[in-house]
Amino acid sequence: SIIALELRGYALDHPVLARAISGWEGFTIRRDGMRMLEACQSPVWDTALATIALSDAGVAADDEHLVRAATWLLGEEVTVRGDWSVRRPEVPTGGWSFEFENDSYPDVDDTAEVVMALRRVAHPDHAALEAAAARGIAWLEGMVSADGAWGAFDADNRRQLLYEIPFSDFGAVIDPPSADVTAHALEMLADERRADPQRMERAIAWLRNEQEPDGAWYGRWGVNYVYGTGAVVPALVAAGLRPDDPAIVRAVEFLELHQNDDGGWGEDIRSYDDPTLRGEGVSTASQTAWALLALVSAGRAGSQAARRGVGFLTRTQRADGNWDEPWYTGTGFPGDFYINYHLYRLCFPVTALGRWLRAVRPGGAAPETASASRIQPDAVDRRRGASGDARRPSQGQRFGSASVDDLALRSRSSARSRTLRRRRAPRSTGPEDGT
Repeated sequence: SIIALELRGYALDHPVLARAISGWEGFTIRRDGMRMLEACQSPVWDTALATIALSDAGVAADDEHLVRAATWLLGEEVTVRGDWSVRRPEVPTGGWSFEFENDSYPDVDDTAEVVMALRRVAHPDHAALEAAAARGIAWLEGMVSADGAWGAFDADNRRQLLYEIPFSDFGAVIDPPSADVTAHALEMLADERRADPQRMERAIAWLRNEQEPDGAWYGRWGVNYVYGTGAVVPALVAAGLRPDDPAIVRAVEFLELHQNDDGGWGEDIRSYDDPTLRGEGVSTASQTAWALLALVSAGRAGSQAARRGVGFLTRTQRADGNWDEPWYTGTGFPGDFYINYHLYRLCFPVTALGRWLRAVRPGGAAPETASASRIQPDAVDRRRGASGDARRPSQGQRFGSASVDDLALRSRSSARSRTLRRRRAPRSTGPEDGT
C-alpha cells in the first residue's frame, strides 16, 4: 500500500503514509544489535492456545487468568462482513482472526481454537460467551467447502489458474482445504456434539482420503507431517474413530518410526521440498508435543514411545518452565517463509503433558478434547476436589530425573505470566508470540 500510494505521487510525509511507516515499529524487534521485522502478529491464536494449555494443565475454569483471556477473546470477535462473504453471502458474521486488527479475514483455524478455549472457561458473562461461540460455530459451518473440508480463510478457493499469473511469485495464492485446518474444525464440532452428523462424516471421509501412504498427514500451517498428524489424530478420535481404526494405527506407526533417539520428534522445514526428510529433524519441544498429543488421543499414553517423548520434554525444560526452540516449526507459506511462534514451545508441551498425566495416572480419566465444555460459573465448585483445584494431577509422578507434576506447574506459572501480556495499545517492540 505504501509503494502504491508513493507511486501515485503521495509524499512519504503525507499523514497517511507517515502513519503507515510509523506502524512498522509495532512489528519491529530489536535484539542483540539486530533489527527484525515480523511478518504478522498472532495474539488471538496465541491466547486461545495458552488458554487451552492452562486448562489442560489443571488450572481451574474460573481462574482469573482464564477469565481475563476469555474476556479479551470475546472482545476480538469479528462482527463485520469480509472478503469471505463473496463466496458465502448467506453466512452470518462471526469467528475470529489471527491478528490484532484483521476484521476482513476471520479464519477457520482461529475460530475453532477460540471456541474450544472459551468452552473451558467459567466466565461470569456466560450468556455472552455462549452467543459468541454460537456465532463462531455457525460461521465455521458455513465456510465448509463443497468437498466437506475447510480452508483457512475462504471456501472453495482452489483455482490453479492463479498460479500461472506472471506476478505469482510467492507460492500460496489460493486457499484450498488442508488437513490441519479441517482437523481443528472437526475437533471443535465433535466437542460441540450438536453438529450435523453428515457434515462430520464428510470431514472424516475427506481426512481419510488425505492420509499419506506412510500414515501421515501433510501440515499446511505447521512443520510438517508431524504437525498434520498431531492435529488429525486427536480430531478423528474426538469424532468417534476408535484407536484400532486403520487410519489411527497407521498414523501411530508413522510417529513411532520417526521418533528420535533422544525420545523427541522433529521435522526440518526442508521436508516441504524434499520428501525424504518427512518426519526427520532435530527434536523440538513443540513437535514432540504434537506427536505426544496424537499418541495420547490414540490410547498410547502408556507406550514406550509416549513415555520417551515425555522424558525428552522433562529433560529439556528450562528452570523457568519454558523450553528452548530456535528452530522454525510454524509455516506461513510452504517453501517460502516460516514462522517461529515463541509460545509454541510452551503451550503445546503444557497441553500434551497435561493430557498425558490424566491418561496415565491411577484412576485418571481419559484425555478430554474440551474439559470445561459448556461450564456454568456455579458448576465449578462441583468439579473441584478436596484440594480446591479442578483436575489437579496427583503429586509425585516422575519420569527420569524430573517430576512431571513439577514440570506442569512450572509451565503453568510461565504461561500465566505471558498469556495476557500484550494489549491493543501501541507497541514499541515486537511481541514474543510470533516472529
